[in-house]
Amino acid sequence: MDTRSKIAVLAMITLSFAFSGKVTAQTMKEKTVMVGGAAMYPSKNIIENAVNSKDHKTLVAAVKAAGLVETLQGAGPFTVLAPTDAAFSKLPKGTVETLVKPENKEMLTKILTYHVLAGKYSAKDIWAAVKAGNGKSMMKTVEGEGLTFWTKGKDLYVQDAKGKSAKVTIADVNQSNGVIHVIDTVLMP
Repeated sequence: MDTRSKIAVLAMITLSFAFSGKVTAQTMKEKTVMVGGAAMYPSKNIIENAVNSKDHKTLVAAVKAAGLVETLQGAGPFTVLAPTDAAFSKLPKGTVETLVKPENKEMLTKILTYHVLAGKYSAKDIWAAVKAGNGKSMMKTVEGEGLTFWTKGKDLYVQDAKGKSAKVTIADVNQSNGVIHVIDTVLMP
């Protein structure tokens, strides 16, 4: 191999390391949050991240059954209050199985969209709204009805139309098309 060929090979190897280093650096710059044993990447959309959470299998199945996958992959932005599998298990026995049946798609869609706010609201944004509202803040859901946010100590809570409260257990899971706040109870319109 002549000198020119050796220089060309060395240049290609150097460039491949340089480019792979940039990709690695970009990936490392993303601030991920662990949810359900999986890293949630801010560069991925709500669905791309949610399918990897071991704690949100029921929610993902419900979103698919309701035909909302495409919507939650859209530009948004959305704020999703994401109940865990444990939250769904608090519902009366057979509720989830009944809701995911095709004939109950309308009711399932209503419940799921009740967990979504149009716009991106960080925990800080919600805390500020609660403070401005003298301890409570009502926010309208995509479903059309309101949710009431309130705080207790350092914890953020949300109350549904029926008076049931859910605690935000993991806040500010940023997505390319919004933010997810994990909650411990399914909310009902």
